[in-house]
Amino acid sequence: MLETLAVVALTAGHASAAVLPLQHTTISATYNGSADGMLGLDQQFAPVPGSNITAIDASATGGVEFLSADFLFGIDFAEDGVMTVYNNGQVAAGAYSMRFDFGASLGAPLTRFSLLDSAAVDGLPILNLIDGHTIGLDLSALDWGSGFTSFSARLEAAPSPVPEPASVTLMLAGLAAFALTRRRPPTV
Repeated sequence: MLETLAVVALTAGHASAAVLPLQHTTISATYNGSADGMLGLDQQFAPVPGSNITAIDASATGGVEFLSADFLFGIDFAEDGVMTVYNNGQVAAGAYSMRFDFGASLGAPLTRFSLLDSAAVDGLPILNLIDGHTIGLDLSALDWGSGFTSFSARLEAAPSPVPEPASVTLMLAGLAAFALTRRRPPTV
């Protein structure tokens, strides 16, 4: 019994970040600071005005939501909050940055995102949470090798609040004291 209480006490105050569902979201993207640098699925990846804005592709076949205009990178956002960045061939050393703004279409504000898998690339992408609906990526430090590799990260929201054990104990003590005062006979 004491072991169970110890485990509850150790885990009750710690909550991991919650998965940020991306269903029904629309994303505005830039590549190296330019809206023209990103081509979206909603416009069939054509370089037309507004092509840098697209909705999440909810089809079972998947696919990418964005291609960089130089066709070096494809970016896929899954409905479960996982973002995957693919390279589409040989990537020379250079500056490669992206920005994705989900605007008001998110179900909850972004609070962090974590790298899931980068084993296929050398180096680490720089992941930057700009605000509650915008993320930035800097891929300049990555070595993509011979091409056709990827990395993925999970977008996350704030976890649901988990009461601390002391708060629960204090609340129960208050309720017990309240019950005791209600049971006492009135003094005359």
